[in-house]
Amino acid sequence: MKARTLGLIAGVCAFAIDQGNKLWMLRVFGIEDRPPIKVLPVLDIVMVWNRGISYSLLRADTPAGRWILAAFSLAVTGMFAFWLWKAKGRSMAIGLGLIIGAALANALDRVMYGAVADFYHFHTPFSLGPLSNYVFNFADVAIVAGVGLLLYDSLLVGEAKEPAPGG
Repeated sequence: MKARTLGLIAGVCAFAIDQGNKLWMLRVFGIEDRPPIKVLPVLDIVMVWNRGISYSLLRADTPAGRWILAAFSLAVTGMFAFWLWKAKGRSMAIGLGLIIGAALANALDRVMYGAVADFYHFHTPFSLGPLSNYVFNFADVAIVAGVGLLLYDSLLVGEAKEPAPGG
């Protein structure tokens, strides 16, 4: 199977899992009407509408801002799709696919709801910067996994593809 096909499958899976989870949390479970639910000492299920990007940076509280963030997401996704089309390695293609699927899922949230739905609140009693109070969704997990695969590919797999000096 071609690397880009694996990337496409990864992207479709990331998109479908994230959107399925969001639909279930919002329409079936009714998370918006529930208080926070403690799952683990460091993890709660809550409802947070993120009007920005990671850690609510670049908040878009106006309709124009929302559409600008959605358009930006689609433009970046297009660049990643071009990169995926050229990808040769499986880990790179899967990583790119995860990022693309997740970005499209979050962009769809912006279009449909005006913000990205986040549910999983990771917190610690320690002062660890932004990770001491982080709310995320499955798309965010896919993005982190995708970036991890890109790093793996560039640092380990890419190095193995390099010819040995003098050889």
